[in-house]
Amino acid sequence: MLKSLFNWRVLLNFVLALGVFAGLVWLTFRWLDYHTQHGKEVPVPNVMNMPVQNAIKTLDDSGLDYEVDSFQFDPKYRPYQVLQVYPSPGSRVKYGRNILLKVNPRTWAKVVVPDVLNRYKGLAFRQLEQVGLKVGDTIYEPNIQRDAVIRLEMNGTNIKPGTQVPRFSVLDVVIGTGPKRNVPVPNVVGMTVGEARKMIASYLFEVGLVTFEDGTGSDSEIVYYQDPAVNELRDQGMQIDIWASKKSPAQMSEEIRKLDEIYRVKIDTTLPPIRYEEIPVEPYRPQPLPIPADRPRAETPAPKPEKPPVEQPRREEPKPAAQPKKETKASTANRPEPAAAQPAKTAPSKASEKPKKASTEDKPANAKPAPKAENKPPAEEKPKVRKVIVE
Repeated sequence: MLKSLFNWRVLLNFVLALGVFAGLVWLTFRWLDYHTQHGKEVPVPNVMNMPVQNAIKTLDDSGLDYEVDSFQFDPKYRPYQVLQVYPSPGSRVKYGRNILLKVNPRTWAKVVVPDVLNRYKGLAFRQLEQVGLKVGDTIYEPNIQRDAVIRLEMNGTNIKPGTQVPRFSVLDVVIGTGPKRNVPVPNVVGMTVGEARKMIASYLFEVGLVTFEDGTGSDSEIVYYQDPAVNELRDQGMQIDIWASKKSPAQMSEEIRKLDEIYRVKIDTTLPPIRYEEIPVEPYRPQPLPIPADRPRAETPAPKPEKPPVEQPRREEPKPAAQPKKETKASTANRPEPAAAQPAKTAPSKASEKPKKASTEDKPANAKPAPKAENKPPAEEKPKVRKVIVE
């Protein structure tokens, strides 16, 4: 096995394969150098602030391609002035490299007119200013839509929503003044349906129900009846119903009479007004409920006469007796000893037993009368203290 690997034929094939691989790699890199122009670089020329025509000529002389794009218009710079170059000037690039040039456009880019029809004027003005348009004259025109935008004009030409106009263009706005009141209804009897529509629209009324006799619905038929009637006062914006037929109004007299009975009702105001009488209404009075016969009737007790209060005389209560003072031990010691028992005194006579009546003469002149006893609860009497001395 090992001898077959080191055979000279095997080694020769291996060396040839390595040589072919190395040759292919070398040829590949040589082709890349030629194709990419390796080592051949040129600096990007400085074409800033040049007119775009001069910048393109300079890039062509340097062997470079170019691509032109526009910035947002800035009035500070000249039209078609180069404002930016990428790659930046001085950078080294290969021959044929695209250089991006951004230039200032000649004027503002066009903007799309927003749809502001039939909208409030304040909102319409704000939307026009947001897209870069200016509001010129404000023209008021009779229309049932008060303060609503009817149409837009620029230099006397109507401008529809979605039209592209230059930025900061001036647009005139036509606004409705609102409906008028008590406007006479126009006469459209005898006209074709198409003419009646235009007449009604010119008076700022709306076309209401259109009834055709034969049901064809052709605008060439003749109007023979209308509601409201001619010269009736209505507010603008109200509807006018019309009836049309291929016949003339004279031939439709019978149909007109039927419609008059429906839509031209006459009220006779010559008769005196009817007076209606009213039935007097008696006030409601509740009646007592009936009491059954077998149920005894409850007797209400008669009220008792009230007795007048009797005043009771006040009772004067005697004053409580003065309590004797307590004797101390010192006072009892200094007291002299009691003498021998004296003989009992004789009983006093009956005359002497009678107490003497105090006369008013014995009282002093300046003596004050004793105050009346107040009606107070009696004070509790304290027990007397007795002291016994044992020798």
